[in-house]
Amino acid sequence: MVSAFRWAVAAEVRKLLGLPTAWIGIVLGTLLAPVIVLLNAPYIRRGIDDGTITDTSDLGLQDLGVGLIGPMVLGVVIISSEYTNTGHDAPRARQLTATLAAVPGRLRLLAAKTTALVLVAATQAAVTAAAALTLTEALHGDRVSAPAPGRVAAAVLYWTLIALLSFAITLITRNGIVPLTFLIVNSTVVSVSYLLTKVTDAAAYLPDIVGAQMFLHTPDFPVRIAPLTAGLVMTAWIAALLAVGAALFHRRDT
Repeated sequence: MVSAFRWAVAAEVRKLLGLPTAWIGIVLGTLLAPVIVLLNAPYIRRGIDDGTITDTSDLGLQDLGVGLIGPMVLGVVIISSEYTNTGHDAPRARQLTATLAAVPGRLRLLAAKTTALVLVAATQAAVTAAAALTLTEALHGDRVSAPAPGRVAAAVLYWTLIALLSFAITLITRNGIVPLTFLIVNSTVVSVSYLLTKVTDAAAYLPDIVGAQMFLHTPDFPVRIAPLTAGLVMTAWIAALLAVGAALFHRRDT
């Protein structure tokens, strides 16, 4: 049983890394944060020198937000790829049919996909965080204090939970375009979640907003939430959405 599950996880990792779209997410997600650190360096140095920037505790970590396109893409394509047609010869056949033939248990398949996604997303998050923080230290030296290891771990957890959030939403909708478009726009162009915090304090508990408070000290949110509480709230969101997605996946036809 254990060896069969390991085989399923390894197969899902290979499938995910075999998708060109997944590699777009991996490359963009990994490179964007260090590039932003580099581009913002002159502004940050001036701000520190003239006293405009007095709290440097979030430098490096806050730049990871732009790289969230990576886990979002990974979370979407790992499941949306199952609903693509297998070829012109069988226009109604989907990849999911072949996947279920190899791994008949739907819940076991979801568990394997979830594990594979966590492994890939967490690895990407760790590499990106290390690159962004190392570059921040190299550019600013003693002007910036290195974040505690716990905050870095929380940032990696946030990155991984965002991948699972994307995965859960796609699992529910069975459509990759709509959730991916919304998630990317929400994180890079106009944050609907953040705008809602200006309307009601309850919006501070939305998953993408509350999760950031696991590792950031200076976000402009109406409600301050302790890091542990923030992590538990975001995890509860993800667990609930995954449960809904798993129930629908178990009942739907291929």
